[in-house]
Formats: sequence, structure tokens, C-alpha cells
Amino acid sequence: MLYLHDVWVNWFEGEENGYNVCHFHEWRKDDQVELLDQVPLLKVSPAFFSYIENDLMELPQSLLDAIYQKAYLRKNHERIQMDFCFVVSDGIGILAVDTIGYKVPIRKSRLIPRQEQLVYDMLENQDAKWTEYPIRNQTKEHHILSPSPESMKGLTRKERQLKQLLFMALDQLHNTENVAEVRYWLTEWFPDEYMTIQDMNFARAWERLFQEACSGWSDKHVHLCETMIKGQPFFEKLWEMEHGSRVN
Repeated sequence: MLYLHDVWVNWFEGEENGYNVCHFHEWRKDDQVELLDQVPLLKVSPAFFSYIENDLMELPQSLLDAIYQKAYLRKNHERIQMDFCFVVSDGIGILAVDTIGYKVPIRKSRLIPRQEQLVYDMLENQDAKWTEYPIRNQTKEHHILSPSPESMKGLTRKERQLKQLLFMALDQLHNTENVAEVRYWLTEWFPDEYMTIQDMNFARAWERLFQEACSGWSDKHVHLCETMIKGQPFFEKLWEMEHGSRVN
């Protein structure tokens, strides 16, 4: 088995979408970065890599058995054994994984560029040993609280977090089924279409607002997010964490 040593990791916990496992250039000073003293390195098929990166499904027992207690965390000059921790790659994508004792890839991290290059070099002439994995009973579905990769494509970490906050506010709006409120927010987006919007029922107005929010990220998205969450302490706290200022 191949091993990496002195691997810096920045764990993102409970993420079922790979776009939320930030690459090194998006790491922040207040992220909790750890150092793995030793960690097994596995090469898998592209489909298996996607299964690990973009889901929170159980890993095969054979894989867990192979890497059991072979990774160590270095902390305060101590070497702490980890039950199920490994670095996985399909030759293109690279991911560190820690199940924290379960069978599911709970914590995920990217690697720093120097370590990524080392992985490429070590796996260059290696065949994928791990190709079989549990098949999902159905195709993964994205929804408003688990947006599709397409809706997050090209966005920065801050923009992705704020967009997910906007989606949380829109989901809350959807649950109210308040036609006057959804018309109000759609008019905020399209002020010149006031009369047309007043004739829309709830479903039509909400769907149009949602589709507009899905597309990209702009100052209009920022304004809509900021105004929708005003007066809601939990949402305002999330806004402040990402935007660096209080809701106006």
C-alpha cells in the first residue's frame, strides 16, 4: 500500500457536494487545518471517486478493512491513530477522507498543491485497484437545499455560501405559500414587471424567482439575499460570517 506523509488537511464536515470541499486557494486563516503524519493513498475509478466526493454513502467494507488504523494525526507532538482515514484519487481529482469511525465519508479535504503533485507522481503508473462500490438505489437528485454543481459553477467560496443562504431563504418562502410575499420579492427582482407579476399565482411567481436565483451570482443576488433575511437572527448571523458586515 502507498502512503503519504506530512499531509495538511482542512476538513469540511458533512458535505455531500464536492464543490463545498474547498481547494487550497480558498482556505481561510480561521479554518482548522490539521497535519496527518501518515495516510494511505488509494487509486480508484472515476465513478468511485465521484461517489466519495459527491455523496455521503457507505464505503465498501473491503476498503475500510484495507485502511483500518493505518493513518495517524500529528497533534501537539503526539501521533494519534485514526480508524478510517485515507487519500483517494482517480488520477485527476484528489481528496482526503476521514469517516470519524463510521462507514461514511463524513469529513473531506483537498490537499495543498505540493502534495497534490506528489499524488500524481506516485499514481502515474498505477492502475485503479478500487473500482467497485455500492450502487445508489436511484440517481442523486439535487434540490434547493442541495444545489446542482451547475448552479455553483464559477463561484468563489463566499459566493457559494451566500447563494446557499439565499436558497435557504427561498425555501422558507416556498413553505409559506404566501402569494403576496412571493410577488413582492419577484417585483424586487423585476421592478418593471409589476403589473404582470400581480397576475401570477404563487407557483408561477415562485418558480420564476427560483430560476432567476439559480443563474450565476450578481449584485442583484446579493441584494435579494440581504433583504430577504433581514430580521431573522440565524440567517443574519450566516450573512455576517460570509459577508463580513451586518445586514443593513
